[in-house]
Formats: sequence, structure tokens, C-alpha cells
Amino acid sequence: MAGTASRREWLVRDGTRRLRVALWAAVGAGAVAGLSSGAVIPAAAAVTTPTGSTPGGTTPGVYLPGKSSPGPTVPVVKIAGSVTAPPVRPLGKLQPADLLVVAPSTLPADVLGRIRAMTGVSSAELLDAARIKVNGGYVATLGVDPSTFREYAEKPTATSTQLWQNVAEGGIAVSYLMGRQEKLPLGGSIEVDGVRAEKLPVAGFGTVGISGVDAVVSDSVARSLGIPAANAIVISAPRARLSSLISKISKILPKKASVAPLVSQAAERGLPVTAGSAGAVGITASDGPGLTAAQTSAFLSAALSRVGLPYVWGGDGPSVFDCSGLVQWSLRQAGIVMPRVAVDQAMTGPRISLADLEPGDLLFYHTDPTAPEYISHVAIYLGDGKMEQAPEPGEDVQVVPVILTGGFAGAIEIYPRVAAAVAADPAG
Repeated sequence: MAGTASRREWLVRDGTRRLRVALWAAVGAGAVAGLSSGAVIPAAAAVTTPTGSTPGGTTPGVYLPGKSSPGPTVPVVKIAGSVTAPPVRPLGKLQPADLLVVAPSTLPADVLGRIRAMTGVSSAELLDAARIKVNGGYVATLGVDPSTFREYAEKPTATSTQLWQNVAEGGIAVSYLMGRQEKLPLGGSIEVDGVRAEKLPVAGFGTVGISGVDAVVSDSVARSLGIPAANAIVISAPRARLSSLISKISKILPKKASVAPLVSQAAERGLPVTAGSAGAVGITASDGPGLTAAQTSAFLSAALSRVGLPYVWGGDGPSVFDCSGLVQWSLRQAGIVMPRVAVDQAMTGPRISLADLEPGDLLFYHTDPTAPEYISHVAIYLGDGKMEQAPEPGEDVQVVPVILTGGFAGAIEIYPRVAAAVAADPAG
């Protein structure tokens, strides 16, 4: 590989979509999250007849590395919506979601057209974006046109016509892991707090594949919730050099707007990385070093001190954890800044081979059947063939043998400088 390949630059792309938490600062820490709630609007009744099941008739559910996959079924029911919407359009060509623009208020009217006209942009779609309270916790939520936005979602979710019809009729679609782990009532109603509290029927569990985004509603529901209108744009530009395109887009955006990549892309010598694999693109030894012996010791000691504590969706310590919350909290005790979600944590150092695993490295997995390339689980390598993980609701933080089945996505060595940059820099 050291010959011709080492002298050539390849544009490589990691198909795992991600949205760093820092980008959501553009919507003012939740455009409607801080507004007071008023009267609760009654929800429409739902018809709870499942439209899909896994082989053998078992209901799809949360599953961990090493467990058999339930397949790409998107859990969905037909709801009796609050509005009667025309049928959503048939799914067209899937559009890779490469960039996301987010602003604290409605974008200027000419921005969408100017972006669509840029070289390399194949499509762009206006969205509404804010962090609002869903089922008691703040969640990054998008307001969309269900007929057109579905093309930007991960394929299993995109192909679920019933889910998008439910969204068009006033339902809320939530990510697969949030829906299952929070035990949300598929077809039933949950409280969503915007300018007032509303109860929305749960349209289905389908992950769109953008990290940090756990809920999707129609643009009309977004208006009702008080989410800013047309303050975001999703952009597909599969053949563009994203760093150059980001620079061009930034020049036409309002002062407080941000644009961030949803995929990794960089000039890289050698072979392209596999879509959905762990490991930052373009990382070299100069981006290191990795954790020191003292940092590794503090990290692992902190992690092991949490064994036996319960898993809670969104838990980030010190007494309850989800998988990535355990990693972030434990590293914080060692003085290391780490991003919050697993898909971003997978970009905090170079991919390493299993033969090179050392205590303190991270192991990543695909565990979401509605977004098969989305990295949704992380574990900590302890050495001697053991790993520590916060597994799922009903189970505690545990030490188990290393699992290399059930959607293993690779391992990385943590580079603190890279981790801090991923955690802090929305433009990456």
C-alpha cells in the first residue's frame, strides 16, 4: 500500500450520519424548550394493529450486541390522526443526508435556492428544528414534509409508508431506541411540550439516522408546537467536497446560523473506510497521542466503580447511565472531554484492529434495525477479553466477555484532542 496509493488522495465517506450536540446551540438551547406550557390538547384515539413483525412472530425490541437481529422491521401502527391528510407520495430516490443547516429563526427566503444552485448539491429541503420536551425529556425534533423528507432517512425508515402517513396525520415518529427503551405506547399518546403541552399519537419507531435527532413531526404540528418555521435545511451532496461546500454555504447564512456535516469526509491516503464503521477519517499520529497511562487508569477505575448501577435512557451519571453516558462520565473523571452520543464517540480516534486492542479502547456496534449503519451502542474494553457496558433498560452496568457479533462496527483508540474537537466543534 505504500506505493501509488500512499501518494493519491481519496475522497472517502463514512455513511454514518451524525449531528453534534453543539450544532443545536444555533436554536438557542431549544427554541421553544423554555416556554411555559398551557392547556393540554386531547389526542385522537389510535388503532393498535401492528403492520409488521419479525420472523417467528416476535415483536421487535431493543437488542444488544450478540443477540440475534430482529430484522429491518419498523414498528408502526395505523393511527386515527388528528387531521385527515392526503396519502404521502411514494418513496422516490433515497438522498444521502450530507449537511444540515440550523438557525435560531426562519432562514432568509433566498437561502434554499442559492444552496440548491451550488455545484455538487443534488437536493436540499427546508425543515423546522428545535429541542423540545418529549415524554419528559428534551429531544432534538424536526418538523418536516413527510412526503419529501422520507427520502433523507435511513432506508428501512424511509420505506415505511405507514409511518410517514401517520406523521402527516398528526403523529410523532420517535427513534427506535427511544421508543423501545422508554417503553413509549406505539399508537398511544405521549406529552410533547412546546408553546403549550400537546398529546400526540406515537406514529412509529423509526430512526432517521441523524445522531441527536430522536423525534419527527409534520411541519404543521411543528407550527402548533411553536418550533421556528423553516429554520433548517438538510442537504444532499454526495459528490461534493464537503469542506469546500460548507465554506460556501457559511458565507450566505445569517450570523447565528450553523452548518455541519452529517457524514465524515476527508482527504485520506489509502483505502476508503467502510460506511458505518467506527474510526475518524483522516486521523494520523500527529492528531494523538492517545490516553496516558494515568488517564487510562482513572478512566477505567471510574467506569468500574459504576458496575451494578442501573441503565436509564439518556442517563449520564453519576448513578444512572446509558451506554454512551457511561463512557462520557467515566472519561470526565479522567479529565477527558467526550461527545455525548455513541456515533460521535466513534469519531474520537483512529480505527484499530482487534489485535491491537488495549484497555481503555472503545468498541462500537450497530443495534438499530431501522438504521442498520447507524452506530448506536458503545462498550469499554477492559483487557483480558472483557468489556464493560450499560446494556438496556432493566439491566445494570456490567462486565461481560467481548462481543464481536451482533453488528460489531469496529474499535477505536481515544485521542483526547480529537475527542475534544468532536465534542465542541459543530463544523468538524
